[in-house]
Amino acid sequence: MKEFYEKRALVTGGSRGIGKAIVTTLCDRGCEVFYFSRTHGDYDNAHAHHIEVDMSDPVSIEEGMGAVFEQTDYLDVVVNNAGITKDSLLMRMPSENWDEVINVNLRSVFQVCQKVVRSMTRRKSGVIINISSIVGVTGNGGQTNYAASKAGIIGFSKSLAKELSSRNIRVNAVAPGFIDTSMSEAIPEKIKDELVKQIPLKRIGQVEEVAKVVAFLASDDASYITGQVVCVDGGLVM
Repeated sequence: MKEFYEKRALVTGGSRGIGKAIVTTLCDRGCEVFYFSRTHGDYDNAHAHHIEVDMSDPVSIEEGMGAVFEQTDYLDVVVNNAGITKDSLLMRMPSENWDEVINVNLRSVFQVCQKVVRSMTRRKSGVIINISSIVGVTGNGGQTNYAASKAGIIGFSKSLAKELSSRNIRVNAVAPGFIDTSMSEAIPEKIKDELVKQIPLKRIGQVEEVAKVVAFLASDDASYITGQVVCVDGGLVM
């Protein structure tokens, strides 16, 4: 029997990159997965269910959550993965770039979690995993908005873990490092090479490596883990 048989999950930002790898991994292990994104993730898997949601729009998120709970009365696992970057030095950053990154990366986490914790609390069971970043741990020049959003996710996750632990609901954060995604593909090769030199394992991470950590934290094997930040970064943050 697969470890997530008869389990139901929600993954935001599930059409590409790390999100797509998380959806695929959970589906392969028997989970029914609803995923939010503006575009379809091109899955050939009957366990993956797309719901069109604009994660920058609170109304769209509200409608998306309604669509989930029209199809199921509970969720065992929620993975808040949706995220964007709008990089620039603070002195040049338009206020709309700050607002959009905070809304997509952080406010959406608040909104999704607020909707799901009621049903999880009633069932006294559930797992929430929020995707942060090592930038939320270390900071990074030119990414004050992104770093603030990802650091906010860490503080949010630790606080929510304390609120929900008595209800047998676990909350953890995963902080990926330099991962091979469409975002990293846009980085010039020379800069990539310099970044790789700083990573103790001397390579870029793969989306599947992040997804497997998420699957572990979602599983019963991690039943005594809550309020933690797991860095998946090749040793970059030590």
